[in-house]
Amino acid sequence: MPLCPNCKYEYVDRATECPDCGQSLVDELPEEIIFDEKDWQVIYTSSFDYEVEMLKDNLESAGITANILSQKDSNFPTPGDLSVIKLLVKTEDAENALNFIEEFKKNLKTDEEEEDIE
Repeated sequence: MPLCPNCKYEYVDRATECPDCGQSLVDELPEEIIFDEKDWQVIYTSSFDYEVEMLKDNLESAGITANILSQKDSNFPTPGDLSVIKLLVKTEDAENALNFIEEFKKNLKTDEEEEDIE
């Protein structure tokens, strides 16, 4: 029976699209990726989605696999401790990722200083 990869509901054989979300139905759900806590390390936290997304993209461009764990509740949009977004990398990449972020921040400061001079 066809399944919705988004909603995870099963439908009758004639269905080709999920009536709830509009996704195309599949014969088999993809294998879910389970994050084992011991394999990943939090290297950065923020209250801002864009900041964590930017760092993730930059880390991945440097060949470091990164994932975002958002504990932000869109029903309660408040900055601070209630809306934490974490950037995780594999434990073996943590040191390289931290060095990369440190260099990235230094470059940002240098660019800002140059703009102030002009």
